[in-house]
Amino acid sequence: MRVLLVEDDRDLAAMVRSMLVQETHTVEVAETGPEGLWMATDFDFDLVVLDWELPGTDGLAVCQELRARERWMPILMLTANSAVDQRVAGLRAGADDYLTKPFAAAELSARLEALGRRAPTERPVVLQVGDLSLDPSSREVRRGDAVVSLRPKEFSLLHLFMRRAGEVLDRAEILDKVWDLNFDGMSNVVDVHVKSLRSKIDKPFGTESIETIWRVGYRLREA
Repeated sequence: MRVLLVEDDRDLAAMVRSMLVQETHTVEVAETGPEGLWMATDFDFDLVVLDWELPGTDGLAVCQELRARERWMPILMLTANSAVDQRVAGLRAGADDYLTKPFAAAELSARLEALGRRAPTERPVVLQVGDLSLDPSSREVRRGDAVVSLRPKEFSLLHLFMRRAGEVLDRAEILDKVWDLNFDGMSNVVDVHVKSLRSKIDKPFGTESIETIWRVGYRLREA
């Protein structure tokens, strides 16, 4: 499995990573909430191990935001608090399982193995606008019968446009929905990615589905 470990305790992260690598898993580590959110949004992981107490954005908010972005990989939350109300809050936020620190390595391994056998908790519907389709589960995009290969940010941008087809989205809202919580990038980052997206879903097929709304933002035309 490809696992994302979001943990700011470097000693614990090193121990967990070493254990999982020995079990032949591929492990990436993030040390802050925003970093974990960015990695889990932009890259595909089979499973996320997410600490509750994180710098920048706590694990609960990261979990909620991932589910809001329709990222359905299983999430195992780690916390030093064994209170029932906190476990309930984590599960309601979209976590699939919960493990209290300190924990035995064997128990963590067993829980991850069990989660890895599960299908995602929810299979979102395939989005369709005209002959353009997007499957959030397989992350496949098609224009008619042709498969369109998109980079992660392009995929997220198109996903937003297709969920809000026919609506005008201003640049500030697009930044908020597609880029991570604390993104502080160049002012034209949205325009650059829209241009790239058009070059893949419109130009090769002789269509113009993404409209520019002057001085506001963009809109994906409905069929």
